[in-house]
Amino acid sequence: MARPRQVLLTRERIVEAAAALVDAEGLDAVSVRRLATELGVAGPSLYNHFATKAEILDAVADAVIAEVDISAFGDNDWGKALRSWAQSYHAVLSAHPNIVPVLARGPGRNPAALGMADAVYGALIRAGWSPSRATHIGALLRYLVTGSALGSFALGFPEDPELYAHYPHLHHAHHLAEHRQRVDEGAFVLGLETLVSGLESQLQSEAER
Repeated sequence: MARPRQVLLTRERIVEAAAALVDAEGLDAVSVRRLATELGVAGPSLYNHFATKAEILDAVADAVIAEVDISAFGDNDWGKALRSWAQSYHAVLSAHPNIVPVLARGPGRNPAALGMADAVYGALIRAGWSPSRATHIGALLRYLVTGSALGSFALGFPEDPELYAHYPHLHHAHHLAEHRQRVDEGAFVLGLETLVSGLESQLQSEAER
């Protein structure tokens, strides 16, 4: 009888399986044993590709970052490029919110994340920002994007009208959850536009001095 074919295990298959678990059930669902079961292999075989669970989650995070569109940074209009990148970044993280706590730790040694950081920093330097200010701007935009993906402002208010009886300015707060997307997306767009417009005005003022 012919031997049964062995399942071909690759880093890509492990990352895909881990990403699906993270999206569906959260970070705690990921374990070497669970991934081995999902992939139909023996647990120890995963260690031929990743030394730890943390390495697997880093690879998932980097695969998510690889979905972010950074192509706008080839444009000379740095403000337009920042807006385009931040909107893509926000959309990708909103589609994969469970991986955001891993992403919030920073790029580490992950190539896609380092490539994105390099693209943002390079665009800011070419625009005329000092290295220190470019670093501040990149960090500030990352705070805005990751923070907006970590939770929902609208869902923070329970749908209980009686709860707000003693809070005169919150009479309609119980309706916020009904308009979650409009509230949360609107807040992100307002924050991004306010931030980038302010930066554009600041750089122009500095150039005119």
